[in-house]
Amino acid sequence: MQIKSIQVSGLQKSYKQLQVLKGVNFEVDKGSIFALLGSNGAGKTTVVKILTTLLKPDSGTVTVNGFDVASKPDNVRQEISLTGQFAAVDEMLTGRENLIMIAKLRYLKNPRQVADDMLIRFGLTEAADRRASTYSGGMRRRLDIALSLAGKPQIVFLDEPTTGLDPESRIEVWKIVRELAAGGTTIFLTTQYLEEAEQLADRIAILHEGRIIANGTLSELKKLFPQAKVEYVEKQPSLEEIFLAIVGKKEAM
Repeated sequence: MQIKSIQVSGLQKSYKQLQVLKGVNFEVDKGSIFALLGSNGAGKTTVVKILTTLLKPDSGTVTVNGFDVASKPDNVRQEISLTGQFAAVDEMLTGRENLIMIAKLRYLKNPRQVADDMLIRFGLTEAADRRASTYSGGMRRRLDIALSLAGKPQIVFLDEPTTGLDPESRIEVWKIVRELAAGGTTIFLTTQYLEEAEQLADRIAILHEGRIIANGTLSELKKLFPQAKVEYVEKQPSLEEIFLAIVGKKEAM
């Protein structure tokens, strides 16, 4: 039987007269990548805020690694980390100083060693002693994810992690996400990029007007649609493939 990292049943949340979540139900397997999709205003961020104890639900039950988010929020916080849409990096500090500060705030042993390990893991060693304000968008996002992973949380929430990143940086983040899941970390991902969910997620749920209207693997979701008419056409490379090929050639020269 697959162990569940997250279990949500009958989740409801309103802001004054506006009901945002109208009975949301889903489960997330341990060590999997779960993508929550939905248009702006669908309630994705509200779900993430409740799961990460930043917001209290009106009703329903929500457990994270076996802990109820309403009655045991402190236990939940020890199990998770959250990377939001905007990098939580202190731009006045160097990459190393950012990591040391977070390690100290989390009472980790040997903060300097923790920082060094994360810098190596995320390919930031050469930029370790530069101010974060000099980092590219991709480097800043890598540092942001490194900060969220200090202390080895069991579950990582990534709220639109690649918004605003260029194609190369997005693929860097995808690689990190896959490596985390392969190592047993549960990933809860929200994204507006359908390709991102298609590339990464073991399971995808679609949130629409406060309810989950579809939930399954990519192949299961494809079966919900009428069978496509088969046509044979020459496949053209996407703009992203063209961009990466051109950049790759330039870097090799």
